[in-house]
Amino acid sequence: MHMAQAEAIINPPRRKLIIEKRSSRFDMNWSELWEYRELGCVLIWRDITVRYKQTAIGIAWVLLQPLIAMLIFTAVFGKMAKVPSDGVWYPVFSLTALLPWMYFSQAVTRAGESVVANGRMVGKIYFPRLWLPLATVVSPLVDFALSLVLLFGLLIYAGMPLTWKVLTLPAFILLAVFTAMGLCFFTSALHVKYRDVGHAIPFVMQIWMYLTPIVYPASLVPDEWKWLYGLNPMVGVVEGFRWALLGRTSPDPVMMMESLVVLFAVIAGGLVYFRKMERQFADII
Repeated sequence: MHMAQAEAIINPPRRKLIIEKRSSRFDMNWSELWEYRELGCVLIWRDITVRYKQTAIGIAWVLLQPLIAMLIFTAVFGKMAKVPSDGVWYPVFSLTALLPWMYFSQAVTRAGESVVANGRMVGKIYFPRLWLPLATVVSPLVDFALSLVLLFGLLIYAGMPLTWKVLTLPAFILLAVFTAMGLCFFTSALHVKYRDVGHAIPFVMQIWMYLTPIVYPASLVPDEWKWLYGLNPMVGVVEGFRWALLGRTSPDPVMMMESLVVLFAVIAGGLVYFRKMERQFADII
């Protein structure tokens, strides 16, 4: 009995892996994704540790980045340009929108290179390729959680009490995660074929930021343009964050509904495109 156990440890039984052609582009093997969850955790942990490896101030960058951006926005848009902030102290107004936006921007930017950066692993071993962009979506959540400490500290300093609406904050965080996820599926796969994507993503993110109500309130958008403005899924995220934390006017229901519809379309389109391209990853890279 003991000999049999020792032999089993030394020579564990081999698993036979059969890769079959999928019936359709929507045929996702979610159970396989769960089987490789340990690999996903390793990828997430690697992204977190590599980000701050050999840095002088380490994790302090998590607080410095949104803090500096908030101060610049307050000076330029709040003081000089006199942009309205719906009666909210401008530093709190801008930081509440900056945090979900910075998470979204970091996730999309890192995901663009996730498959290409792991090209050697993609070409040598089999694993669900979907874990590569997923890891880049999850890892920035650590930075986001730490930066929330800065936001809540600022809310306390400003004397702005939290209400029951803060209980809805996890829902808007999930909305930001799923928005980033859908776009990350698309950009990570597209970058394999077109390396220009890596240069285009930071530029697109800069433009996208000003198309999102971060430095200005969504109330400034004319009514006749709100239907078009609501097609930006990050509008619903930012407006939801401000409603949950600042307790001001509730988000426009039309824009929120449009954001949700676009969100589901982006996730579905991203999955389909990633699935279509993943068969070519090893050959192209």
